[in-house]
Amino acid sequence: MTQYNQFCPIAKATEILGEKWTILIVREILLGSTRFNELQRGLGDISPALLTNRLKMLEGKGMIARRRISGQRGYEYFPTEACKALLPVIISLGEWALLWARHTILDSDFDVEFLMFCLERSIDPSKLIGGETVIKFRFTDLAEQPNWWLLVQNGKAQVCLKDPGKDVNVYFDGSVRTMHDVWMGDRTYKDAMKSGDLSIQGDPALTRNVQSWLTPAHYVNAKRAPIPAM
Repeated sequence: MTQYNQFCPIAKATEILGEKWTILIVREILLGSTRFNELQRGLGDISPALLTNRLKMLEGKGMIARRRISGQRGYEYFPTEACKALLPVIISLGEWALLWARHTILDSDFDVEFLMFCLERSIDPSKLIGGETVIKFRFTDLAEQPNWWLLVQNGKAQVCLKDPGKDVNVYFDGSVRTMHDVWMGDRTYKDAMKSGDLSIQGDPALTRNVQSWLTPAHYVNAKRAPIPAM
């Protein structure tokens, strides 16, 4: 672990949080990821060995608590009070980035797997109709794997890479960038649809009020600089 040998509280905080991936691991745990595979999905390119090391470090520093999953070999990870106290710090860091770091966004940052993971945990099943809802996304800018599904059953949403073989209730057609923009709050659904960049079809009871059941990002109302043109 990096040590700065300073009594400055910022230095001491950075000794815990400053290593690569650590802030993002804290982000995922604060957003509700508790299992190792969930954390990996939210983090993308991190290796299992590095994630294991970072989790051990955070546990040793009193930031997370590890609990064995009943009847299974794995563990779940939960935020301690010290970790929970970081939530406004994490949110403020994101708000700062929306104003001052958006020029660093690259085409490669618009990752469909991460976007779908975000959309999966943004679903509010209580606002959907019936016990099962199928939502299909067709990303018009992807040559490989353009079709993705969200299957909502028993109060839980799950990303599907293959057709679940069920009737689709809502269809989204547009680019990864467009879906990112409307979910993040850079554009409204109305604007994206009017311009032809996004099509939403299906059950009128759901297509009329998308934001009630597909909740927007935490930063939907935050001030921001525009994303640079690609």
